[in-house]
Amino acid sequence: MPRGDFNLNEQFGKLILIAGPTAIGKSGLSVRLAKEIGGEVISADSMQVYRGMDIGTAKITPGEMQGVPHHLIDILDVNEEFNAAVFQQYANAACRKIYANGHIPIVCGGTGFYIQALLYQIDFTEEEARDDIYRNELWKLSEREDGPDELFSMLSALDPETAAVIDRHNLKRVIRALEYYKLHGSGIARHNREQEARKSHSPFDYRYFVLSGNRQALYERIDARVDRMIEDGLVQEALKLREGGLRMDSTAAQGIGYKEIYAYLDGHCTLDEAIAQIKLNSRHYAKRQFTWFRREKNAVWIDTDQGDPLDEIRKYL
Repeated sequence: MPRGDFNLNEQFGKLILIAGPTAIGKSGLSVRLAKEIGGEVISADSMQVYRGMDIGTAKITPGEMQGVPHHLIDILDVNEEFNAAVFQQYANAACRKIYANGHIPIVCGGTGFYIQALLYQIDFTEEEARDDIYRNELWKLSEREDGPDELFSMLSALDPETAAVIDRHNLKRVIRALEYYKLHGSGIARHNREQEARKSHSPFDYRYFVLSGNRQALYERIDARVDRMIEDGLVQEALKLREGGLRMDSTAAQGIGYKEIYAYLDGHCTLDEAIAQIKLNSRHYAKRQFTWFRREKNAVWIDTDQGDPLDEIRKYL
């Protein structure tokens, strides 16, 4: 895994961040901006790093890249671990390479914590600690019919602060929160809050933009995109991944679009029910993204319904 941490006492070059909810138009805008200013794009997406997960992640295609170099796309096998700490290391290395090329890094994505990890060089030393035996015990418990509910109840009793902000259906995050509590005797939400308090300095000369727009129109675009994913072969893609050895306890298997299709393939619901659940979970994810980015005090919000967002970005460059 590449290293290349940035010293907070140093100052590095320009960094442009284009964030916002799913389906808002970040990828196309990033390509247009990169072509205009001589940039290269770093994907801040938790799923597009995985090879073979193309349809369900709405992964940008080589044609859509229009010759602009993109980093952190198709770099991992689906059973490899990917989290904010891993993202930070890869993104740091990508930034250094882009600067060496004489270009400007443009971070594009909707995973807010990943963006913070890079921007503020969050210290993940404590989070990297592991207890594989305990983690495996929790995964075995999750396989029981009432296992997921029991795990969330355990987290609620031990660490109500984390339970209040975590997606109870994201087993990987629930199990990691329980593992973190066992290792440190305190909650991961508290740790994250302490890290947030340290975000007073970034080693980058950055510009942070968040795209927004009419909420109902966004939800309609999300629904339409899910329909296109099904037409393009999402079910077949998910089946191919599982037949290729995708572990159900991996990060990749928790991605929206895939976990719902696996429920259908396992006979837990109909395809129509799975599609409806993908749309619902995607809309809920967009809501959580809006909530997250509102906390970014230094971000410039751009309403995509009020004209070309690139015109607004140019004002700050």
